[in-house]
Amino acid sequence: MQGQPAFVTKAIAALNEAWELAASWLTSPAAWSQFTLLVASWLLARLAAKRLAPQLARMIGPKPGATGAIATSRRFVLRFLPLLPLLAYGFTAVGEAFTRQVFGSGAVIAFGKRVFLLLAARIFVRDMLRDPFLRLLGRYVLIPVMAVYALGLLPTIAVWLESLTVELGNIRFSVMALARGAIAGSLLFWLGAWSNRQSTGYIKAQGALRPATRELAMKATELAIFGAAFLLLMSIMGIDLTAIAVLGGALGVGIGLGLQQIAANFVSGIILLIEGQTTVGDYVELDGGEKGTIVRMTARACILETFDGRWIVVPNEHFVTTRVVNYSDQGSANRYEVAFSVSYDTDINLVPGIIAPAVAALPFVLAAPEGPDVELRGFGESGVDFAVEYWVNGIDDGRNKYASQVLYAVWNALKAAAIEIPFPHRVVKTRVV
Repeated sequence: MQGQPAFVTKAIAALNEAWELAASWLTSPAAWSQFTLLVASWLLARLAAKRLAPQLARMIGPKPGATGAIATSRRFVLRFLPLLPLLAYGFTAVGEAFTRQVFGSGAVIAFGKRVFLLLAARIFVRDMLRDPFLRLLGRYVLIPVMAVYALGLLPTIAVWLESLTVELGNIRFSVMALARGAIAGSLLFWLGAWSNRQSTGYIKAQGALRPATRELAMKATELAIFGAAFLLLMSIMGIDLTAIAVLGGALGVGIGLGLQQIAANFVSGIILLIEGQTTVGDYVELDGGEKGTIVRMTARACILETFDGRWIVVPNEHFVTTRVVNYSDQGSANRYEVAFSVSYDTDINLVPGIIAPAVAALPFVLAAPEGPDVELRGFGESGVDFAVEYWVNGIDDGRNKYASQVLYAVWNALKAAAIEIPFPHRVVKTRVV
């Protein structure tokens, strides 16, 4: 036994003590009576669970197809029905007072109650947890901890882990604090991710809010949830929050030296969400030539979708520091024009009366704020230059092809009126010497 670590020595002593206790239980009438009580409690609990489960399912369960908060709450409560065998814990507690009064001992019952909790933990992990991460955590953390607790070794192991320390600079952690922080951190950030998904779905369903307001609310909620989870985790690990000042200072230096662009894009994203002048669904064109419909706004960049289905990732800073042309606000009217020419032999006074009605007859051309307008633009080398301006409710981004259909209408109208569309002419003179 000499030279062994203190934990090993204590563990061996605890096992020897447990063996002696078990041997004494085998010859003790009080222990056998308590064993009998435990078995009877378990069998009674199983019988009660078998009888009560169907009745409780009918009473608590919502109607098929029911929706809403109450129906969801009822379905959540139904998930706890597999824990009905835990009634054995309550039945045992009722008989424990009697055995202690008669025999003056209840050690076997105390051990049995811990075993019942271990069985409940196993049922909880096997039958109730549906999320893969939570089931993994329950299988490899909850059940082993409950097994150690059932054996009565949990306090000894906890003291030993508390005595082991890890130092990171001026900060000292115990292994127990690290283990507690890892478990609590996993649960907190899983809960944070779940809460963020729920809140995001709720905010997206609020159609009365502007898209920019929804995006800002989702980002603010996400930041608040995970910020609170981080602070709570620091408190659980026993870390003085003033120690975070060192990390904050290092982060500030990092931002100042190497993360200026990331910080600038993050702040620019917040400005875009607050102002709402550019939001999801807008068709924009930047000075750099990027243009497309904004399909997503993140903390770092905006994602534009071009008419051919390609995505362009544009940093948020470009929307704040450069000129941005916003062609739409989710379906606003826009004006376009197409150019055409007629022969010099044409009576140009007739052209507006021919082209304007032909373009106005197209189903996508709007009468307000202004109908089609035919303008004389100049006298070219080969013909007289005109342009027709028209308004449409949308963007001519390649999918709608408004200009193409307008040109078809112009061509057909001119051909129907026997008006010649000119093409370049060249006169060649030959001098004979």
